[in-house]
Amino acid sequence: MNRFATTAFSMGHMARSAIALSLLLGSTALQAQAPADQPLPLPMEEVRIFTEALDNIRNAYVQPIDDKTLLEYAIKGMLAGLDPHSAYLNSQDYDSLQETTNGEFGGLGIEVGEEDGFIKVITPIDDTPASRAGILPGDLIIEIDGQLLRELPINEAVELMRGEIGTSIELGIMREGEPETLEFTLVREVIEVASVRQRALEPGYAYLRISQFKINTGEEVLEALTEIKAEHPELKGLVLDLRNNPGGILQASVDVVDAFISEGRIVYTQGRHNQSELEYFANEDDPSEGVPVVVLINSGSASAAEIVAGALQDHGRAVIMGTRSFGKGSVQTVMPLANDRAIKLTTSLYYTPDGRSIQAQGISPDIEIEEGLVTRTTGRAGITEENLEGHLRNGNDLDDVVREPTPSVTAEQVVVTDYQLQEALTLLRGLNILESARARQSRLATRATDTSLPDDGVTAR
Repeated sequence: MNRFATTAFSMGHMARSAIALSLLLGSTALQAQAPADQPLPLPMEEVRIFTEALDNIRNAYVQPIDDKTLLEYAIKGMLAGLDPHSAYLNSQDYDSLQETTNGEFGGLGIEVGEEDGFIKVITPIDDTPASRAGILPGDLIIEIDGQLLRELPINEAVELMRGEIGTSIELGIMREGEPETLEFTLVREVIEVASVRQRALEPGYAYLRISQFKINTGEEVLEALTEIKAEHPELKGLVLDLRNNPGGILQASVDVVDAFISEGRIVYTQGRHNQSELEYFANEDDPSEGVPVVVLINSGSASAAEIVAGALQDHGRAVIMGTRSFGKGSVQTVMPLANDRAIKLTTSLYYTPDGRSIQAQGISPDIEIEEGLVTRTTGRAGITEENLEGHLRNGNDLDDVVREPTPSVTAEQVVVTDYQLQEALTLLRGLNILESARARQSRLATRATDTSLPDDGVTAR
């Protein structure tokens, strides 16, 4: 440390703050990169370049800028240069992250990222001003209240979108396929995120959606399964919708998978240090009771959503349907700093039970179904033999031959407006038909054995 200080002062016109930061960086690097008994030499040339750059900015920038701000920018730059998910969190960012994780915050209800200098909508959160206004995944927010956002840091754009509850905000949206900018006026409100919702699709089939993974998502899934089973005592199939789910807390994804399997590994992580290497296994209970499951994913399904899809796919517990997922296979650890600040640092990669890394690859669905809309035809149904007066009966006297009622549709008409969900429901019906056919064959075989002639010594002539 003395050697470094002497060298740094010999360079001349060095800011004390730069020396302090360099000392800190050197100390941190030693701790992270080598054991205490094998210290690495400080990268003196790089430290010299950094301090010279800092001094030039302080003395020559068009406007005066204090050392505290410059050093904060330096930390931001370090983390931004690592990967898209590591970041420096000032006090406001840190508060926002905690609010989002806990599931309640004020704003519009949009998950955003950056693309080509613009703010890109990853997904609107269900039942929020953004989703109700019709904002879609992939939209580019180019204006907020008339202010162009080109090259505006994402954290500043997020702050512009947040504000006092009940106040309005105007967004300029660029959408693929639309020749002109779309204008949306939204009213800010408290965003209370219900991460799990469920409803009936038709008798015997249910729909369960997870919009994001927060602290108590696992508990919400267990409650939803209990309600579903109460409404459908003979549940034939379940659609688990993870589309446009940006992820969230790792443990929450583990809890969700554990609700559908009763044994085996769920996910594991690998990093540079032992504390980053974790492994999660299922408990013996199976709250889902083995009901057939179809999982819907798309390019907006990321992180924790991919953990769930990958685990259920590897265990053969569900059919994965939709389009390839986002491919975020890294785990971020939030490390608090002084003065209510923190860094969000990528510390490990996660792997599916079979050892697949999802990073930059995503989960490939078992059945690829593109998004689309389905319309129901109207008019007179076709005439069949059973419609003809005096038609012959078919002679099937088996008790298990029962005509299924015409499937019902929810009030939201979701199965006729959501093509992927319609296909998932069709697949579940097919799986149930196949299982019913196997059971029927088993009963017929048993019945044939029971009705055979007794061995009474009489031979038929």
